[in-house]
Amino acid sequence: MELTLAIGIGVLVGSGVWLLLRPRTYQVIIGLSLIAYGVNLFIFSMGRLRMNAAPVLPSGAPVDPAAYVDPIPQALVLTAIVIGFATTALFLVVLLVSRGQTGSDHVDGREP
Repeated sequence: MELTLAIGIGVLVGSGVWLLLRPRTYQVIIGLSLIAYGVNLFIFSMGRLRMNAAPVLPSGAPVDPAAYVDPIPQALVLTAIVIGFATTALFLVVLLVSRGQTGSDHVDGREP
């Protein structure tokens, strides 16, 4: 499972970097989104990849840290998803305004 997740993160970040280097602003936005998804998956995987493991420790019972997953990366990823949606919406508005003012979606504002 770890190898599949690592390959998925690599593909997302690699595709994002490739799109980030493209000359069109829409491709840049999609590239930033793919990189954000890759980073979110990386942070999520830092909380251990385990199935059927509780993220909250019961009170009063003996604690075995190996039997639990860390809930902090999950909370961080949920926060990052919300912030990512807002940032993408802001980028799209900037893209539309730039395209309206220049008539092009080239990152330099003019066609080569």
